[in-house]
Amino acid sequence: MNQHQQNALEDLREENRVLREQIGKRRIRFTDAQRVRLAEQAKGLGRKGLRDITTLVTPETLLAWHRKLIARKYDGSSRRGPGRHRVMNEIRELVVEMAEQNRSWGYTRIQGALSNLSHNVARSTIANILKQRGLEPAPERLRKTNWREFLAAHWDMIAAADFFTVEVWTRLGLTRFLVFFVIELSTRRVQIAGIHRNPTGAWMEQIGRNLVDVDDGFVRRRRYLIHDRDPLFTLQFHEALAAAGINAVKLPPRSPNLNAYAERFVRTIKESCLSRLIIFGERGLRKAITEFVTHYYFERNHQGLDNRLILGRAKSYPHGPVRRRARLGGLLNHYYREAA
Repeated sequence: MNQHQQNALEDLREENRVLREQIGKRRIRFTDAQRVRLAEQAKGLGRKGLRDITTLVTPETLLAWHRKLIARKYDGSSRRGPGRHRVMNEIRELVVEMAEQNRSWGYTRIQGALSNLSHNVARSTIANILKQRGLEPAPERLRKTNWREFLAAHWDMIAAADFFTVEVWTRLGLTRFLVFFVIELSTRRVQIAGIHRNPTGAWMEQIGRNLVDVDDGFVRRRRYLIHDRDPLFTLQFHEALAAAGINAVKLPPRSPNLNAYAERFVRTIKESCLSRLIIFGERGLRKAITEFVTHYYFERNHQGLDNRLILGRAKSYPHGPVRRRARLGGLLNHYYREAA
């Protein structure tokens, strides 16, 4: 019996060698069922026994297949639950928004605010969300107030001042005029405080007194006036403001973004009006600026004010002819309906 088994085994080995010689170095593709059958048979022989037999694959491959069979048998992934849910993007954005808008709020304070909105979020989760966004804990965030937050906190108390220049044709040729204006940040109201060809310190001092006049001073109800470091903002100008309890705040050098609202007004008046005109004489300049400021107040919708007008309210009639109010020869236009 043993001799017969030995002869059968030798015959199978020889067939295996012949098959391997026929295949050569070509890679054999096995199905999953074939891998299972080979792996089950290989486990019984072991690595040493497999090396004594010329097989289609190496002993290490056969035993690796067998280990995968065992792992598949005890794989419980099909019965495993989804685990903890990832915090929804809406809640993540809400956590970041609360931290940015409230610099003094810590993780627990944010957690309480979320619970008011029926969101139960762990304190550690809030900490991880803020860390991923690069936001520091409350004590560090509180020390880093940016310029935008400062303006928002003092919105109703701040006005900004600036100059812009206009080239005007006069009898002396092309002459540069300086226009000094003040803008309220919260309302976008603007006052042209003065126009001069050669402004002096005495002129600026008088402008300062006019701005804080108790009856009709444009900034008399403000506490701060921000401006750049133009030398025309003299000590006398600052003293005139200080006498009315207004602090003049000088901005850092080369920082136009810190006076963005004033800079935006300069761009608006130039692009919409002054740069599109050839102006003759100081009277022509004053007329063009007056027409623009009137349009700016009563006829121009402001995106920073939710597309509203600064003064007045546009009358909306569902029916009736559409009319156009043209200023400066149609350079500035306003469209409205007349009552039917």
